[in-house]
Amino acid sequence: MSHLPDPALIRQDALSIFQAGIAAADPYQAVKRHLVPELFSNYSKVHLVAFGKAACAMAQAAQEIIPTEKLAGRGIAVTNYENVRHIDNVDVLGAAHPLPDANGLKAAQIIADRVQNTQEHELVLVLVSGGGSALIPYPAGQITLQEKIATTDLLLASGATINQINCVRKHLSQLKGGGLARMAMPAHLHALILSDVLGEASAPAYAPRLRPVGDDLSSIASGPTVADDTTYADAIEILKAKGVWEQVPGNIRQHLEQGKLGHIAETPKPGDDVFKNTAHILVGSNTISVNAMLEAAKNLGYETELYSDHLSGEARTVGATLVAQCVERRLKSPPQDKPIALLAGGETTVTLKGKGRGGRNQEMALAFAIAAEQQGLAGNWTFLSGGTDGRDGPTDAAGGIVDPNTIKRMIHAGINPIELLENNDSYTALKTSDDLVITGATGTNVADLQILLVRP
Repeated sequence: MSHLPDPALIRQDALSIFQAGIAAADPYQAVKRHLVPELFSNYSKVHLVAFGKAACAMAQAAQEIIPTEKLAGRGIAVTNYENVRHIDNVDVLGAAHPLPDANGLKAAQIIADRVQNTQEHELVLVLVSGGGSALIPYPAGQITLQEKIATTDLLLASGATINQINCVRKHLSQLKGGGLARMAMPAHLHALILSDVLGEASAPAYAPRLRPVGDDLSSIASGPTVADDTTYADAIEILKAKGVWEQVPGNIRQHLEQGKLGHIAETPKPGDDVFKNTAHILVGSNTISVNAMLEAAKNLGYETELYSDHLSGEARTVGATLVAQCVERRLKSPPQDKPIALLAGGETTVTLKGKGRGGRNQEMALAFAIAAEQQGLAGNWTFLSGGTDGRDGPTDAAGGIVDPNTIKRMIHAGINPIELLENNDSYTALKTSDDLVITGATGTNVADLQILLVRP
């Protein structure tokens, strides 16, 4: 362990542990580990398609491995604007995230055209990473992109979970929920998937098919290459349960109702012939990153403990609950001589009530700092919550890192952290106290990571 004075030492440790988690999700290395030239020997041509925040790094690795004579023209990679870069033999297209835009629609149409023209003895190699759902929007039927954006916006603001949002998206799209696999027939399809999702702690009572499973492949980028066991009826129930059904555009409501009545084809289900020539490999996940953090913390001399491998719920509530549990633990048993690292991975949600800026990681960090001040969390501690993609909400920060002096710095600067939290303005609060985590776009996305370090 380094010998910097506290709290600088703990903050540096937290940041280095976070970086170890990000490094473990390196998409270039993940593809290199799992893709071998022998895979392509049985196919006359290979069509390379990548989408998501890690699309460029994954496509770069793939095009270095695929024999040049097998490539069916230039590959296609669709990623968010921050991650766009040049790749030999690949057309890289930028699109918006988290809300889709016209460039994403155009990219989705290019992918669909390419895939629909493949032949039986050809391979469609699909590289999927987080963010793909928003980056390749292809609305079904008469639905417009703006209507789909409005629906996604309503769900994001309602506090809907990623699984709930994806269920609705799948039933408004031509590509999601196995749609891309359906288009690729009769060619073979092989997908390498970098997971940005985790299982939910519990499934909603109104939609039992949204079961809690870790690294659910049907949820990553809304599962364009895998079977979907949710239905139009599930999508309708989610919109009603979140209180936004009446606000959703009429065209969307009509489409979902027609699907429920059986007038529009369902998404392809498990066992469908669509998937007889498909294969999937999970090449990176939040779990892999959490394990890397556990190792890094151990190497820095911390007693490590996994707090949760599927952290979910309202971000501010999760932050305050973690403080309460730490206070209780320290009251029951005196602090140990050895520093402790509580680590977690997952994806929380934020129900927007104010007009401020921030994201779920910044909101959790601010809520943790406020609760720690209110509940008297003792000791030298640092809490970090960050998104592995380097982008938390519509901000330039990956998340927040707070310590026992965070609230004092905010008050000294003349701001009220509680008022800012209520206004969902965690970005302003943490920027004022110099507690933002800024990494820039990382080129990967395996959900969020949380680190709580406590020294005696």
